[in-house]
Amino acid sequence: MIDGYEISTDPARLDPARVHHWLSTDAYWALGRTREKQDHAIAGSLNFGAYDTASGAQAAYARVVTDHATFAWLCDVYVDRAARGKGLGSALVTAVRDHLAPLGLRRILLATEDAHGVYEKIGFGPLDDPEHWMRLLFARRQATGANP
Repeated sequence: MIDGYEISTDPARLDPARVHHWLSTDAYWALGRTREKQDHAIAGSLNFGAYDTASGAQAAYARVVTDHATFAWLCDVYVDRAARGKGLGSALVTAVRDHLAPLGLRRILLATEDAHGVYEKIGFGPLDDPEHWMRLLFARRQATGANP
């Protein structure tokens, strides 16, 4: 772990307002995400927070969607701008990996546009067979939340 920080999966320690602010204003994959949607995502996920040991303030966040048996998707990894450059993101993802390892999952997936090097250091790599994977995209909902 990084000196001055601790990582926890305790949901009571999460700062949902801060997480929402980070993601909806500064994360390319979640810009504009509503607080309601973020709170719903938090409620249905295994959440990791990194906290400053002196102040208790949340400094980073990661979310895992998993069945706890065969599969996990690591998403919404974010480190507060003031805490970047200390290795906190790598420490957080390492903690996620180590927490999930005993479950015997077949794979953990993630998607990144620009942080491949961070994840490669922890053991992630490109898909061996991306042609086997498919996706289903839904049209983005309008600001009102109604389907187009």
